[in-house]
Amino acid sequence: MLALVSPALLVILALIVLPVGWLAWQSIYHDGFTLENYRRVFTEDIYWRSFALTFEISLAVTAIALLLGYPVAYLANSLPKGWSILILSLVVLPFWTSVLVRAYAWLALLQRTGVINQFLRYLDVISEPLALVHNTFGTVVATVHILLPFMVLPLYAAMQKIPGDLMQAGASLGASPSLTFCRVFLPLSLPGVLAGSTMVFVLCLGFYITPELLGGGRTVMVSMLVSRNVELYNQFGAASAVAVVLLLSVLAIFFVVSRFVALDRVLGQK
Repeated sequence: MLALVSPALLVILALIVLPVGWLAWQSIYHDGFTLENYRRVFTEDIYWRSFALTFEISLAVTAIALLLGYPVAYLANSLPKGWSILILSLVVLPFWTSVLVRAYAWLALLQRTGVINQFLRYLDVISEPLALVHNTFGTVVATVHILLPFMVLPLYAAMQKIPGDLMQAGASLGASPSLTFCRVFLPLSLPGVLAGSTMVFVLCLGFYITPELLGGGRTVMVSMLVSRNVELYNQFGAASAVAVVLLLSVLAIFFVVSRFVALDRVLGQK
C-alpha cells in the first residue's frame, strides 16, 4: 500500500509541504529566531488596513457574485438541456481568456475615456467622466466578472440534485411557485450557496493582478503587500509572515465551513 501511495506523497511533499515549510521558516528566522515580522503584521496600521480592505472586498465580491450567479444557475437548471449547455458554456467561456487580458479589458471599458464614460456622456447622462477605475469600485467589478463562474457552477451542481418532483408536489398541494421556491427549492440549494460563496471568497482573498491593475495602487490588498515587501523592500521575512497569516485565515475559513457542509462539496469533488 505504501509503495502505491509513495509517488503521490513525494509530489505533495515537494510541491506543498516543503514550500509552505520554507515560507513559515523565513517568517520566523532572520539571523536567528524572531517574531518581529508577526509583530509588525498584528500591530502596524498598514497591515490591519490591508487585511480589513481585503476581507471587505472579498465579502462584497462574494455577495454580488451570489446575487448574479443564483438566477443564472437557476435558469440553467430550469431550461431544457440544450439551453442549459448554452448558458453554462457562456459562463465557462471566459476561462479561455487569461485573467490579465480580462483585467486589461475592464481597464479599457471603465477608464475616464473608456466606452462606458463615453456612452454616458453621449447620452448627456453625465457632464464629467465618472471615476470607475483605479479605485475599489473598478476592482470589485472586474473581480466579480472573473470569479462569477466559481459561483455559478457549484450552484448549478447543487440544483441538479434537487428532484423536480418536489416543485410539482408543492404546486399540487396548492402552494404558489414563489412559496414552493422559498420553502423547498431555496433551502435545498443552500449547500451550493455555501460551496460557491466559499470558493469565491477564498479565491478573492489572494487576488493580485486585478486589484493591481484596476486599483491603481490605491486598493492595496494582502497579496499586494506580499509583492511590495519583496520587490520594493527586499523583506522576504515580512512577506512570508503576511503569506502565512493569509494561509491560516483560509484554513480557518475552510474549518468553519466544514462544520456546515462537507469539504468535498466545496472543492467540487461531489
